[in-house]
Amino acid sequence: MPMIAVVQRVKSSKVEVEGRVVGEIGPGLNCLLGVEKGDTQEDLEWLCDKIVHLRIFEDDQGKMNLSVMDIRGGILVIPQFTLLGDCRKGRRPNFTRAAPPQEASRFFDMAVKRFKTYPVSVAQGVFQAHMLVSIENNGPVTFIINSRERGR
Repeated sequence: MPMIAVVQRVKSSKVEVEGRVVGEIGPGLNCLLGVEKGDTQEDLEWLCDKIVHLRIFEDDQGKMNLSVMDIRGGILVIPQFTLLGDCRKGRRPNFTRAAPPQEASRFFDMAVKRFKTYPVSVAQGVFQAHMLVSIENNGPVTFIINSRERGR
């Protein structure tokens, strides 16, 4: 089963809940995280490791050669079950692939803890809250990372 992340290189990003900023970063990565039924600890570790080591920040020559760790940036992690929405049939997305809230919340918390083991600042959204996410996308540079596709 894939754990999915949409990762955006940002100049800054913040998340608000009920008019209050609950997470904010400067330069770094905005990470929307979706958890599917059956995701494993291995999926989570692979995905977090992939994200912090992705070389998507420019070096002195303007080439994408630096990771979020290299630039001493931040990661803002936002839970987003809608990444698992299946839009192939009909006009209303089907969310049967998404992990149940209790399982998804546990994996989200584990992902935040895992990111905190790296030399980056970590901020987070609030699970199951209505959030306003502000993203100052730098590039724009956006990647979709799917744990099912590891090793390809």
